[in-house]
Amino acid sequence: MEPDWVTDTRASYDTVAVSYGEMLKDALDGQPVVRHVLAMFAELVLSAGGGPVVDVGCGTGRVTANLRTLGLDASGVDLSPGMVEVARQDHPGVRFDVGSMTGLDLADGSVQGILAWFSIIHVPDDAVRQAFGEFRRVLRDGGVVLVGFYVGDTTVLKTEGYGGHPMKVHVHRRPIERVAGWLTEAGLRTDVELLHHLTDTVTGGMLIAHA
Repeated sequence: MEPDWVTDTRASYDTVAVSYGEMLKDALDGQPVVRHVLAMFAELVLSAGGGPVVDVGCGTGRVTANLRTLGLDASGVDLSPGMVEVARQDHPGVRFDVGSMTGLDLADGSVQGILAWFSIIHVPDDAVRQAFGEFRRVLRDGGVVLVGFYVGDTTVLKTEGYGGHPMKVHVHRRPIERVAGWLTEAGLRTDVELLHHLTDTVTGGMLIAHA
């Protein structure tokens, strides 16, 4: 039996996949800070020798595709088959697989970089720690991780989104120190901590760590 959060997250994003793709496909155009952080991640991966990069929780693949324009050999993994289907349609030639960050179908030490861009926000604490353990397992020594998430210390239930479609996912906001601590527990060294005030009430946290 899989956990309820997995079932609910998959079903929710299957439901909103098409609308999500349409609404966010050009979102990076208006996010210069995000583009620069992704470019910094790409430069760190390339300066470490390059190699495969996995966008974990890739959604419809818009950020995966951006990483490829930055010179990375990027592919994507997402829990939702619906999101993966849209990603494959929107970005032909890029590999997208259905899978879970808590059990990556990747060999030990097989990737140079992992991006988890606001994909831990629906994942419970213990499962995030499990996922970070998976990140360390599949990363080569010297590999790079970039994690984006909402900063705070609250959890709310999201019941609709992306055009008003029904959803059932918990949205977790976490202190940046807590997420950094989980990376450390997993054997990853945090090098960069950034706060990005998305709105007056929403702050994004971005952590870059090395294996």
